Amino acid sequence: MDVLYALLGVDNHRFNRIVLEKTFTERLNFVLTMSNGDIFSFDDIKLNRFCINILPKINYNIKSLILESISMERILHAADYPNLTELKIFDYNNQLFSRYFTGKKRFSIDPSIEFGKIVYAVQYLTISIFYLVESPFRHIFQQQITDLILVNKSDMNILLLKQYPEDMYEYILKFFENLKLLSVIGIFPRLSLRNLPMTTCSSSTIYKLCVNVTCFEDCLALLDGRLKELTTFIVDIGSIDDDLLIVYNMDNLPNLKCFSLKCYCLTNEYDTKILPLLRRMPNLEELSLDIINEYRTTLIDGTQINNEILVLMPRLYKFTFYINTETEPNNLAHHLSSDDIKQTFIKLGYQQ
Repeated sequence: MDVLYALLGVDNHRFNRIVLEKTFTERLNFVLTMSNGDIFSFDDIKLNRFCINILPKINYNIKSLILESISMERILHAADYPNLTELKIFDYNNQLFSRYFTGKKRFSIDPSIEFGKIVYAVQYLTISIFYLVESPFRHIFQQQITDLILVNKSDMNILLLKQYPEDMYEYILKFFENLKLLSVIGIFPRLSLRNLPMTTCSSSTIYKLCVNVTCFEDCLALLDGRLKELTTFIVDIGSIDDDLLIVYNMDNLPNLKCFSLKCYCLTNEYDTKILPLLRRMPNLEELSLDIINEYRTTLIDGTQINNEILVLMPRLYKFTFYINTETEPNNLAHHLSSDDIKQTFIKLGYQQ
């Protein structure tokens, strides 16, 4: 980005030819990330130069854009992007969803609101009529985007979670017709599929999904065959529920190559829920487990992990894990450290 800003347009044909190469123009990042994680857009002077003088000259080369919510529309309006396939959006929020991903402004009045406040709400509706037009980037989003990454790490947005529509994930999967990768990172409502039709969130194109779900049943639902091309699944489960309301397809998942799981288990849920799920993944090549077990009476050691997980995955070449068991010391027959597990794996022939 700095090379483009500094050299494109200077009175030197050699410099112009160099900076127009795909190395400098295929992937553009308009987000400044601070050491504390805060993000900012470019200043107006720099952004003006990109939008007016640079983007129209390199638009055919651009395949990936990293944007933030404030300057997103300005950048997308600066040029046509016929080869754009990847979009990463920081500070994604409900307003962006309504404006760009649906073309509609969702509006409802809480029945508990006093009449005087309804007048204010109607005024707000008048102000928001701008959002009722069709999404200005519908063609790009629907036809071109294959990789969509949404990021929202601001703690201020926790209070706004209820403003997201319940069908946010379903609508994204339908709106982006050629979507292959969907990653939803940070503070978003958890995906919940309970009591919804078994065709909800189905896709014949998605091969990678990164999402937070409400409960274990939602994880099973996503793995019941509705995502036929899924090879990479990264999931954070809010809770491991006891009883399933629906009987899901529990066939093996031979296409799944990479699986990452983060969850919190009580008592024996690791044994009754997590292990049976992992046994459905015989062709995994990468596995990551971040599991906290509470009120469990026995520790999970290296031998158990090997016998109940690893030996069932002959193609596995990368295993990352953090398995923590929280229980009263008096309930344990022996104490176990991470070094103990490490030594067990070394003795079994695994390399760090």
